[in-house]
Amino acid sequence: MGRKSKKPAPLRIRATRKPAEQPQKAWTLRAAKARFSEVVRLAQQRPQRVTSRGQDAVVVLSAAEYDRLLQRKRSKSRLLEFLSNTGFSELDLERRTDLNRDIEL
Repeated sequence: MGRKSKKPAPLRIRATRKPAEQPQKAWTLRAAKARFSEVVRLAQQRPQRVTSRGQDAVVVLSAAEYDRLLQRKRSKSRLLEFLSNTGFSELDLERRTDLNRDIEL
């Protein structure tokens, strides 16, 4: 006679989600938004690529990896500054274009 009311699933069953069994090549934006905590956790191990409309959009990476990349960028600019201050620009380093050799047969 009356409608049967559905009982909600126990909380532990609803809240439990299976982690991705195999690392994904790229997350869709929708999946990354829905499972952001997992994306962040996996980004601690290696960068996670996120696509939007089938195109690469962003890469989520750990703060340690980001800092390492910034340090690498800084070290390259320091090397450039070092080389520009060494005085190598005053040296004549022009290469001879004559590549022929005299060979007796």
